[in-house]
Amino acid sequence: MEQTRKSTALATIIRERRAVKKGYNDKPVTEETVMNLLDDATWAPTHGNRQPWRFIFVGPEQKETFTEKVAATYPEEKQKNRREYLNEPNAFLIVVMDVPDNQKQWDENFGATASMIQNFWLLAWEQQLGVVWKTNPHIYDPKVKEILDVGEDEKIVGFIHLGYFDEKPIKKGRVPVSEKFSTFKG
Repeated sequence: MEQTRKSTALATIIRERRAVKKGYNDKPVTEETVMNLLDDATWAPTHGNRQPWRFIFVGPEQKETFTEKVAATYPEEKQKNRREYLNEPNAFLIVVMDVPDNQKQWDENFGATASMIQNFWLLAWEQQLGVVWKTNPHIYDPKVKEILDVGEDEKIVGFIHLGYFDEKPIKKGRVPVSEKFSTFKG
């Protein structure tokens, strides 16, 4: 028996949200806007209410210096490419996660942090603030951790590229849930 699905505003935002990788306009992304979005995004599920995240904002005023420092961690032949790539967004939000000693808590922390990033993404989409979560090689580089003052017991989960946009990226479909769903027959 097939149920009739009622679409909600939240369901619409979830389905319309896209990764905005380029095509940003000149509207600056402010620290205040990011803080306001994070105030709601951090209500993501978090095991034991650990809230294992912290944030580093790189605004338009700091972006050039930051881009130079990160690009300089790459081999010389890749620095120009990395500089151009890192200059595309208007701002960055670097998400850092606490790294616990045991795997179970590591998985819980990562799940909570990923959920928080999704909340942030959806909230940003409502304001036509483009977001893409990047996990480029530099997030694993000890030199980048040093630039950002990320501790030994922390992990850079990603660079969230931010920028306002005028044109929505092309919508890509999803595999139907029926093709990924099964029922345990124990």
